Amino acid sequence: MIPLKLEIEGLYSYKEKQLIDFTQLTAAGLFGIFGAVGSGKSSILEAILLALYGSTERLSDRGEKNSMLNLQSEALLISFEFLSGKNNSQTFIARYSAKRNPKNFEDVKPAEHTFYKKAGSQLEPISERAEEILGMKKEHFKQTVIIPQGKFREFIDLTPGPRAEMMKELFGLERFDLAAKTGSLLKASREEKIRLETQLQALEEISVDLLKEKEVFLAETQKAALEQKSGLEEVETHYKNQEVLKDKHREWQNFQSEWHKLEAKRPEIENKKSEWKDFLKAKTYLKPVWEQLQDQIKDAEKFEVSIKNCQNFKLTYAEEIEKHENELQELKEKAEQKSVREAKIRDLQKVIEIKGLQMELQYLEKSKETLEPAVSNRRNVLQQITQKIQALEQTLENLGTTDSSLLAEWKSKAKEWRQEVVQVQKKQVEKTAFLAEMSNLEVKTRALLEALPKSYSDFENALIGHKKQLQVLEEEKEKLSQKSGLSAHVHLLEEGKACPLCGSFSHPAPLQAEKENKILIKAQLEIKNLRDQIEQLQNQGQKFREYNIHLHNLRNQKDKLAEEMELSENHLDQLKRHLALQGISSQEELSDKISQADAAYHKKEETLSQLKILRAKWESERILLEEEENKFRAAEQELISIRSKVLSKKEEIKDQVFSQGFYTKAKEEIQLTIHKVEQDIQETAFKLEGKLKVLQETRTKEATNLANLKTYQQNLESCLAKTKELELNFNKLKIEHGFPDEHALIALFNHSLDADKVDAEIRQFEDRSLLVKSKIKDLEALKGVTEFKEQEFIKIQETLKEQKIQFAEIQKTQALLEQEIKSVQTKINEKQILLKAFGQVENRESNLKELDRLFKGSGFVKYVSSIYLKELCNTANTRFMKLTKNSLSLEIDDNNTFWVIDYLNGGKKRLLKTLSGGQTFQASLCLALALAEKVKTLNQADQSFFFLDEGFGALDKNSLRVVFETLKSLRHENRIVGIISHVEELQQEIVVYAQVELDQEKGSQVSYSF
Repeated sequence: MIPLKLEIEGLYSYKEKQLIDFTQLTAAGLFGIFGAVGSGKSSILEAILLALYGSTERLSDRGEKNSMLNLQSEALLISFEFLSGKNNSQTFIARYSAKRNPKNFEDVKPAEHTFYKKAGSQLEPISERAEEILGMKKEHFKQTVIIPQGKFREFIDLTPGPRAEMMKELFGLERFDLAAKTGSLLKASREEKIRLETQLQALEEISVDLLKEKEVFLAETQKAALEQKSGLEEVETHYKNQEVLKDKHREWQNFQSEWHKLEAKRPEIENKKSEWKDFLKAKTYLKPVWEQLQDQIKDAEKFEVSIKNCQNFKLTYAEEIEKHENELQELKEKAEQKSVREAKIRDLQKVIEIKGLQMELQYLEKSKETLEPAVSNRRNVLQQITQKIQALEQTLENLGTTDSSLLAEWKSKAKEWRQEVVQVQKKQVEKTAFLAEMSNLEVKTRALLEALPKSYSDFENALIGHKKQLQVLEEEKEKLSQKSGLSAHVHLLEEGKACPLCGSFSHPAPLQAEKENKILIKAQLEIKNLRDQIEQLQNQGQKFREYNIHLHNLRNQKDKLAEEMELSENHLDQLKRHLALQGISSQEELSDKISQADAAYHKKEETLSQLKILRAKWESERILLEEEENKFRAAEQELISIRSKVLSKKEEIKDQVFSQGFYTKAKEEIQLTIHKVEQDIQETAFKLEGKLKVLQETRTKEATNLANLKTYQQNLESCLAKTKELELNFNKLKIEHGFPDEHALIALFNHSLDADKVDAEIRQFEDRSLLVKSKIKDLEALKGVTEFKEQEFIKIQETLKEQKIQFAEIQKTQALLEQEIKSVQTKINEKQILLKAFGQVENRESNLKELDRLFKGSGFVKYVSSIYLKELCNTANTRFMKLTKNSLSLEIDDNNTFWVIDYLNGGKKRLLKTLSGGQTFQASLCLALALAEKVKTLNQADQSFFFLDEGFGALDKNSLRVVFETLKSLRHENRIVGIISHVEELQQEIVVYAQVELDQEKGSQVSYSF
């Protein structure tokens, strides 16, 4: 995660919105955030945690949100932009906002917590939270990326269990927890074994002898089927010949019937043929001329109506043109007055401008009168503030200096005193819990030993004995299984005949299948019970070993706890002796001295704060005085300018007599007059243009109408001539084709006869008659068609049906036998496969049981977690030994407890908690950097970020220099390190930093060194 920008508003001391731009800070590799105590430095980290995880280090977002909000702010808003993802290639924005209830100041509404992904300039809302985006929980984030104030040594103070759990969650070690997977595989293997046993029991009767018996029966059935098939084919051949004659006979009968029907229809067809000829002649020669004649008559009527309409329009258009010409002349006369009217409009607009300037002149004269006393008042206020500043500076000189290092030491000792007292009490509670748990484990261990079989004293011997019994029973079961297989062939033994297995002719004691099966079932049941007992013993033995290991660990932890309690008590005694040298004998006395020093320090800080406020006020009053003086001078200049503009505008007016009467009128009245004149000018121009267009269109319509009148008259004359010519031609054709009666001819024109259909019907009748006659002749020439007998054909048909039924039954029997043989063969193969699979499953079950015992209790995960912690310790030692000048190194034991190897005392080990405050800080720093490096590798990032709040107060100057050199060297490892501190030595060393100052009015303000 790499921070880019952070906006804070309304959080703790941040009253106004502040933007912390990390881009230039992080570019330096090592940067600082400096400021006085209480200025709001640590609140920057609080804001990042709140934006990412919805809660801060000091306060919860539930029930305590009111304390987060600045007391002078109505809302809290945090926006944090950062890089994350693989190689920090994606940009995200986290936003957190909360508002006060307007009706209840103490109540804060539920916060809105949202995340966005930046794609170019667009923001896409996403549902992922910080845990998914960063890949770590809040607790791990505080130990690897951002370490808040007072939380730097939290990773060291973790007990072994939570420390191992942190490794598991941070590095995804749950993938090594294989107990559940192994258990599910073992369960599946057992279920598979039961399934295979069930399938083998179902195939118990399947054998090779059964297969041979069915193959013999199939051969006999196939021979009978061949004989039946030969007789069936002969009957089928005779039947097919008779079936052909039957179809020909029926066809001959149908053609005979159709011929009689055709002969009955022949007179009707002859009548239709005569009518069709007359219709065709009238349609071909006379109807086209008659239709042309009718069309000409209709066209002549249309032309007469059109001529009449055009004559009426001729008079109408002449009247309209005269009217439009008169109106056009009036509009032209009115439009010629446009320039005169526009000049008057311009004069009126200048009158309006003059009236506006006169009003502005009056306003400026009043402003000038009020500005002069305001300038005098500002000067007096500035003088009073100057006197107050001088008084506060004198007070500050009279105050002495406060020993801040002694105050910091007292506060540190008070905190250590409280912590040691709490640690002693906490360890006493832990000791009591250990004793109770040890007692409980001893009871459980005794109960498991009492549950052992009486003949055994421990679980290992009991398992060995049961496994030997299981081996004997399985050998007996194998022998019984062989006998069970042989018992299936007992029915083949006959006295005096050779045995199919050994060839003996004597069978004195044949196997009894039922008796042998009962013995086999009993043996299988005993084996199952014994296996269950072995599994139970294995589980109990595993529990017994786990209880003993746990009991051993508890005893070690109890001893370590006693040592830690002794160390804490010794450290508390040393602390009391050190304070006694300074005249402090109790916690209450120490608290009093801290309070007195704090009061003196705060008094000085308060005076400095008041002085800062007064100086800021003096500067703001000075600026206001300059502004007032500038306004006064500007007002004078503006008055001179406006008077000049009024005189200039009056001289620009052309018609002074016309304009004089409007000076007394209101501005709105003058503007209304201008608007009416402008509107009338525009309306006149619009009407003139429209009237010209209408006149032109009317004249065009008149010319078109006259042209149409002439065309219609010519068309009418041509149409009447064609009508006369067509009437003569039509009368000539009636006589020529033998149609004297014109009414009858017209009726024939309107007849609905379909000539093509009638013609097709006549042709179809004649073609069908020829075809039927030809078919009857051909069928009568065939042998046996006319002599066919239906009764003889039915007898042959019944004989064929009976033989087909018999043949189908034989085929069915044959198919069933073939299917049964295939089924038996398949089941024999399946039985062999199942037997092989059963052996493999038994072997797999045995292996999985062994694995299940290994992975129980997350033992493998704990082992891997220990490896990760040891690698972390080795990485941290690279820096820790350099910081301690090779005098100390870190080590972690098998119980995940940190130790220190002291090379100045012969390389002896002691607890990490015995280090001094400065050495503890160095160890914590090295472990935090190593942990951050592992997380960087895990996230596949080429650059990582590490933020540290405070933690340098316990270091001397030399140690501080070594730590600072270590932090600077991280830049060469592509690390970005941020430090929050008030230590002056660090502020002098770090060039790139952000400065946080607390302003009494504006709240925390952020500035930069660049």
